Amino acid sequence: MDSATSDPPATPERAPLARTTDNGLKIVIVGGFGVGKTTMVQSVSDIRPLNTEETMTLAGRGIDDRSAVPGKTATTVAFDFGRISLDERTVLYLFGAPGQERFWFLWDRLFSGSLGAIVLVDHRRLADSWYAIDRLEHHGTPFIVARNDFGGPPYTRAEVRDALDLDPHVPLVDCDARSRESSKGVLIALVEHLQRLATGTAGTAATAPTAPTAPETAT
Repeated sequence: MDSATSDPPATPERAPLARTTDNGLKIVIVGGFGVGKTTMVQSVSDIRPLNTEETMTLAGRGIDDRSAVPGKTATTVAFDFGRISLDERTVLYLFGAPGQERFWFLWDRLFSGSLGAIVLVDHRRLADSWYAIDRLEHHGTPFIVARNDFGGPPYTRAEVRDALDLDPHVPLVDCDARSRESSKGVLIALVEHLQRLATGTAGTAATAPTAPTAPETAT
């Protein structure tokens, strides 16, 4: 199941901000090529998202590895942008980072001023997520890891955590980036993680929240 190439649900053409809005929070979604970052921004945004997707051409052959996502025909070349109004005063700005190595130089700028980040992964190719985790740790940016539902082998969370060498306090949740409710669950998991860090009560993966999705195989 290719979450990165499925048609996202329709979003409102225009959802104006409340006049009382005075607090903007920035979240960045990062990860490897074709893991569903654009899809997640599209599924959860209150407005029609801004995206910088361009059609993939023969010039990218040998540069972008499409073996795991053969149906992918477009790619983000700058960033995706979406918005969620949390209440009358607070709005969440979502930035989806491009996944290809040649665009990684943009990531440091996207991380600047961010409250936290979501590392979206495809567990069939976890190595594609190592750089994202490394850069976030380098910047000291709090993050959670969300495993997007692409089907494939039923790796347990413990196996995924070990492969990514995650610190015990970093939450790992499952999600379907095509689902608005599931993507909202990931954002809630990140906010709860940030709250625990702020209060000094960050726990281990055993107490990490889970975004609403299908039941996972036993760990």
